[in-house]
Amino acid sequence: MSQIRKLKKRVEPWKDLMSQMGDLEAMYELAEESGDAADEEEVQSMYNSCKAEFEKLNVLNLLSGEVDGNDAFISIHAGAGGTEACDWAFMLSRMYTRWAERHNFKLEVVDELEAEGGLKSITMQISGDFVYGYLKGESGIHRLVRISPFDANARRHTSFASVYVFPVLDDSIEVEINPADLRIDTYRAGGKGGQHVNKTDSAVRFTHIPTGIVVACQTERSQLMNRQTCMSILKSKLYEYYRAEKEKENEKFAAEKKDNSFGSQIRSYVFCPYTMVKDHRTKYNVGNVQAVMDGDLDDFMNSYLVAKWNGTTSDGIDEDDEDM
Repeated sequence: MSQIRKLKKRVEPWKDLMSQMGDLEAMYELAEESGDAADEEEVQSMYNSCKAEFEKLNVLNLLSGEVDGNDAFISIHAGAGGTEACDWAFMLSRMYTRWAERHNFKLEVVDELEAEGGLKSITMQISGDFVYGYLKGESGIHRLVRISPFDANARRHTSFASVYVFPVLDDSIEVEINPADLRIDTYRAGGKGGQHVNKTDSAVRFTHIPTGIVVACQTERSQLMNRQTCMSILKSKLYEYYRAEKEKENEKFAAEKKDNSFGSQIRSYVFCPYTMVKDHRTKYNVGNVQAVMDGDLDDFMNSYLVAKWNGTTSDGIDEDDEDM
């Protein structure tokens, strides 16, 4: 039933668009006969609406990967820079929270490590249709340039935070995990305290020894539920890990160099001396930084999907980007 619902969401909007195109054609013929300026404005308005809907559905067609329709985990980790970097990690978590709210997606915090001035790390689960497909291009290093509110001399600071997106796997995709490869640690959960949360070892941390992947969960009061969540996150991370390893092997035989932005910033957010958000892979940029920080990310996601499909994503930072 879930698969049927997703397929309907792919097909029915195209049917509606075809119906709107029929209405547009009829309205155009009517405006041509009448010569009324009001009718011409109506035609233009209907055309713009159909064009915007077509572009939206065209991008949706690019989400055809095996797990593009799944929910997603998103992990954000502060880079070097102390309080400034922790505040940047918090700002990014707020940005993706606002993006999820714009699309009426469900968001749940799975693991959170607070630090002075913000967050050291946070892992969130975002649930909705094609969440992973849209978010997969957000993985990488995000760079912030601004006048630091933590600097008494009001100097410009550059901060980094890493974002890692991986899919929530359903029962149709199997990832085998050997119990002997796992090290399981339990500890007392952090937080504001209470009669239970800080008195029992309810928090769980899994370490996958062959890959070194570590996942943790402490949001539930039950250790059993935290274990289940940890296992789900670990399976998702292992799926992404093995997929990335397979892509690296394929790259050895590929004629062209594929996009690989790990280890360098994929996007810069500049608050000073000018305002701009620029994606270094697609060169798409906007000047309204505040709108982006409030979750207006769709144009960045769509431009990445289109560029990835066309094979026009960039691997490095050009000379113009270095000035940002």
